[in-house]
Amino acid sequence: MSKPERLQKVLAGAGVASRRKAEELILAGRVRVGGRVVTELGTRVDPERDRVELDGKRLIAEQKVYIVLHKPRAVMCTMSDPEGRPTVASLVRGAGARVVPVGRLDFHTSGVLLMTNDGDFAAVLGHPSKGAPKTYVAKVRGVVDEAALAELSESIEIDGRATRPASVRLLRLEGDKSWIEVTLREGRNRQVRRLGESAGLPVLRLSRISFAGIEAPGLRPGEWRYLTPDELTDLKRDFG
Repeated sequence: MSKPERLQKVLAGAGVASRRKAEELILAGRVRVGGRVVTELGTRVDPERDRVELDGKRLIAEQKVYIVLHKPRAVMCTMSDPEGRPTVASLVRGAGARVVPVGRLDFHTSGVLLMTNDGDFAAVLGHPSKGAPKTYVAKVRGVVDEAALAELSESIEIDGRATRPASVRLLRLEGDKSWIEVTLREGRNRQVRRLGESAGLPVLRLSRISFAGIEAPGLRPGEWRYLTPDELTDLKRDFG
């Protein structure tokens, strides 16, 4: 017997909707468990033994899917956008499941984005306490010297809380601009760009090249691949 789970989690696990949308479906009386309509959100069911139906159709749990996407710039890191901007959802329709992002990349940032339909895995890996490293390459306006590297590595305040110090190294100089590599152990809103602003080195271009050790060499913007068994094993070993 499997462990009982909340009904909305079972619906989300079957790929029919997000947990929030699943709650709306339950409250609307569209979900049956064992032939009976259930409208209580806290209801727990055994996904292997209980017959769960949505609008009369039995739901089967999706196989867990884990992918890495090379997110292009000018694409929203969401499943939908009220303003009609392109989203990552349109890029991963062939993944075989409704996968969602692990964490976020802002609209103008490209690079490595993990996506999965395993909500528990995503919640654990994305939790700040795990300290999963995120490495970026940034092009900044200005010449980065030793003093600038030290300033970029310092803690700054975002939304009233101090950030963890970043690890920063100079990659190369390009006239009056510089390329740097930045590794964070958290994912605060626009953190790399705000580091640049704080140091007087505006970020002109930003790409994430690694997340929790997962890279995407060979993937063009908009392309994705499944994680390998070894990659998935390492992630679960290192981050629980």
